[in-house]
Amino acid sequence: MVKRLFARKPLGLLLEEMEGDNRLRRVLGPMALTSLGIGCIIGTGIFVMTGVAAHDKAGPALSVSFIVAGIACVFAALCYAEFASMVPVAGSAFTYAYATLGELFAWIIGWDLVLEYTVASASVAHGWSKYFQEFLTTVGSYLHMPGLRIPSVVANTPFDVASGGHLISTGSYIDLPAIIIVAIITMVLVKGIKESASFNAAMVILKVAVVVFVIAVGAFFVDPKNWHPFAPYGWGGMSFFGRAIGGGPSGVPVGMLAGAAIMFFAYIGFDSVSTHAEEARNPQRDVPIGIIASLLICTVLYIGVTVVLTGMVPYHKLDINAPVSNAFAQMGLPWAQLIIAIGAVVGITSVLLVLMLSQPRVLLAMARDGLLPESFFGAVHERFRTPWKGTILTGIVVAIMAALIPLRILAELVNIGTLLAFVIVCAAVLIMRKTHPEARRPFRCPLVPVIPVLGVFTCLMLMFSLAVENWLRLGIWMAMGLIIYSFYGRRHSVLAKRRQQGLTESGEFPIHVTSEVNDTP
Repeated sequence: MVKRLFARKPLGLLLEEMEGDNRLRRVLGPMALTSLGIGCIIGTGIFVMTGVAAHDKAGPALSVSFIVAGIACVFAALCYAEFASMVPVAGSAFTYAYATLGELFAWIIGWDLVLEYTVASASVAHGWSKYFQEFLTTVGSYLHMPGLRIPSVVANTPFDVASGGHLISTGSYIDLPAIIIVAIITMVLVKGIKESASFNAAMVILKVAVVVFVIAVGAFFVDPKNWHPFAPYGWGGMSFFGRAIGGGPSGVPVGMLAGAAIMFFAYIGFDSVSTHAEEARNPQRDVPIGIIASLLICTVLYIGVTVVLTGMVPYHKLDINAPVSNAFAQMGLPWAQLIIAIGAVVGITSVLLVLMLSQPRVLLAMARDGLLPESFFGAVHERFRTPWKGTILTGIVVAIMAALIPLRILAELVNIGTLLAFVIVCAAVLIMRKTHPEARRPFRCPLVPVIPVLGVFTCLMLMFSLAVENWLRLGIWMAMGLIIYSFYGRRHSVLAKRRQQGLTESGEFPIHVTSEVNDTP
């Protein structure tokens, strides 16, 4: 029984699965992969969450929060890069866990990725809604049409979270713009979309141009007095299940570390580069470059935006819903506000598309391994050749969450789930070095075991800088996942069935079984 739970997918089998006619085309170079990483990273995190974190978590010290969160991501990125060079196939952390920690941990991280992509999509849709409404308001002022706005009763979630952690009513019933954009993206993804590096590069150029515009123009309106006090909430912010070290009202973590835990959301997406390993021309070299380069570029841009914003406007006056464009409005620059709103809407749309594109494919991968019902999640449309059932279900769930749950709750839930995935990947590198020391590693994570251990430590530190309610929500989600695995996944596992047919005493597949497994849908 225990052997079944921790049965690993042999490394040789993973490498063999990428051969033949079924593997994806290798067309992406280091520039394209870096562009994909930046395209998925820059979005709601910098355009929306900056206001939330600066307002009641870190103040101007949010720039340091970005550095701390970025360092944690660098440690995880180096571990991701080693795995991506070893096993350059689609699947990312789910595949890595299957090869190193076994089926149970593969399920846990796969279920965790479902949480990450679903809730991140809802968060991004919510951020898109706020900037779209900001865009309408700005256009209305230009056209002298103050009525050009979404009715308040359908412009927000029914409730929000106050700075002290208390729930407050917003006066709205649903966030209608968020529902509409999710519905449009879902229809596009069901029909099928031809992604191209050139299209993504255009979106990246637009988003980066807007971010550079914010830094370059905003720098002329910075008042250094707004940076004092620099850390009004302190430098701490850790909370061990309700016992806060640097906490605010009701034990809610506040301070620089608490800001880092929130702004970790802005980095979500760099790991998506590893999902394109099977499409990289030279994955052993290009994927590590794409992961690390996109992460470093975005970190520099994020620090610049944060320094400028908190210098332009006192941190407690930053708008929570659209902080970047609103800061320029407070400076009397409506033309700049319009440029930023347009760039944010377009940029956030591309992030939402990528996230909702990825989610059904995670479900598809799990279904093909027998861990979820293949008749539903593995169903591919005969005409459009897309996982249409999983895409529609994803769209429905994301729309409901985006319409009813406030951004603060969504973002923190995404963060704790993603941080858990990073902890597992960092630990898996240590395990893989021990169990498969002979494996070819074109890119080796430096200073092992120091870097993976620091990755585990910093990610856990950020997890403990989130409010205790997030641990409870994560525990409930994981409990649901383990129930599904116990009653379905464990019984229908393709790997378990193949093990029964040809497993040797060592726990690995004999050579002649490998080709048989490769033919399994």
